[in-house]
Amino acid sequence: MASLRSFSRLARPVRPHISLRPAAFSPASSISCQKRLHSQKHPKGFAPPSQEELDELRERVYDFTRREIPEEVAAKTDKSNAFPMEMWEKMGEAGFLGVTADEDYGGLGMGYQAHCIVLEEMSRASGSIALSYAAHSQLCVNQISLNGSPEQKQKYLPGLIAGTSVGALAMSESGSGSDVVSMRTSAKAVDGGYVLNGTKMWITNGPDAHVIVVYAKTEPDKGSKGITAFLVDTKAEGFSCARKLDKMGMRGSNTGELVFENVFVPTENILGKVNGGVRVLMEGLDLERLVLSAGPLGLMQASLDVALPFSHQRKQFGQPIAHNQLIQGRLADMYTKLQASRAYTYNTARMVDEQGVIRTEDCAGAILYAAERATEVALDCIQLLGGMGYTEEMPASRILRE
Repeated sequence: MASLRSFSRLARPVRPHISLRPAAFSPASSISCQKRLHSQKHPKGFAPPSQEELDELRERVYDFTRREIPEEVAAKTDKSNAFPMEMWEKMGEAGFLGVTADEDYGGLGMGYQAHCIVLEEMSRASGSIALSYAAHSQLCVNQISLNGSPEQKQKYLPGLIAGTSVGALAMSESGSGSDVVSMRTSAKAVDGGYVLNGTKMWITNGPDAHVIVVYAKTEPDKGSKGITAFLVDTKAEGFSCARKLDKMGMRGSNTGELVFENVFVPTENILGKVNGGVRVLMEGLDLERLVLSAGPLGLMQASLDVALPFSHQRKQFGQPIAHNQLIQGRLADMYTKLQASRAYTYNTARMVDEQGVIRTEDCAGAILYAAERATEVALDCIQLLGGMGYTEEMPASRILRE
């Protein structure tokens, strides 16, 4: 029988979370692994953080979310289908928008363990706000940090990190998602730059963004070797957001369809090299998956934050339902799934920070595993709440949809 005492401790918000430092593992030599020096993927002067530094960061983010993103804000964000725009500058003032960016541009100069921690705690408060945060800080800010020229970094990063500008990444189209080569958005060379035409779909932060990393075909006949990444200012003539999508979950994370009609982009706004867009994309894809795997961790913690107190407060037959072995077993399963997912994500992130090793299969595996477990844990949360889990008075349904 699970210990009631151990579960009751978990019923209270944890500041900071239990330290997770599982021993690093070495996959069999038959498994392909991608190794890069951490200096290529980390801010200038980066040094792996101590556990004490990571715990302190987690507590800072926890304090921020409890103050700025209480349940009332999370619920309103979900119901209104709108991101609270004032949150950008609040996150910027707290220093969370440039976790992996150089301090020269206002960033924290930290690594991917730190970025996972920030996203986990944000997701614990609101999956919607956290998703927009991730698209801004990882898909846009980190891509510019990794691939931008000094001039591009100086032009875009300070505003993005301060939260006075909003960033996004536009790759997907209605007919091309993971199949990047099938994209139809084109970029035709003209004097001084390129002219973009096409549409992008499912773009997180698209309706609000000031700068977007856009992928387009510069030489369609060359397949993957004919795609280029551009930095597009949304004030450019010919750019528009055709519609904002009304989604089932992550509703407060504004998502849209973007249209490019003869949008001129100057040559200095090419991110990386001409026809090197797929390289830019793949350079960041593993790290994006790794950081995003922390989102489901926060949602699992949120499920426990709801279910554990309820199981001690709800009484049936004269005692809290937490005294029932069936309830204890389900709580134990929820907790174990969270901790197993945490171990996978943070072990993978620590190897990036401390060893400079980026394993493609583990970055993908971490987000796959965490996302599947988060769905199970959120469903268990609803079951533990009984009829209340099916009402909007409790956050359980929002957590499941996110």
